[in-house]
Amino acid sequence: MPSSDLTFQSLSTVQDLKQPVPVTITAAATITPSTFLTVLTGNTAVATITPPITGTHMLAVVPGTTTGFTTGGNIVGGTTTVSGRAYLLVYNPVKDAAFTTGGHYFLVSSTTS
Repeated sequence: MPSSDLTFQSLSTVQDLKQPVPVTITAAATITPSTFLTVLTGNTAVATITPPITGTHMLAVVPGTTTGFTTGGNIVGGTTTVSGRAYLLVYNPVKDAAFTTGGHYFLVSSTTS
């Protein structure tokens, strides 16, 4: 199996028919997306996202139910989610003064209306 960094194009915001289709995974405290767009089922709040690659990247997560993102793991900016709305998260792999553990996702935006 190739290194996840070799499959970085699966996370690109520009896709073609040769790329993997968006995946649907069950919401859990920790999720592991493998494509740019991920659909969640279930209603467990997500606290940690296992980065699919080691560098900076963006993910779009669409919950199928009211789930939520919590700040107990590597997500900065918890929120209650709305079913069928897209939530964008950007990964920062670098340790900094505020996040000494390094590797955290910033909740950039959500469509809630």
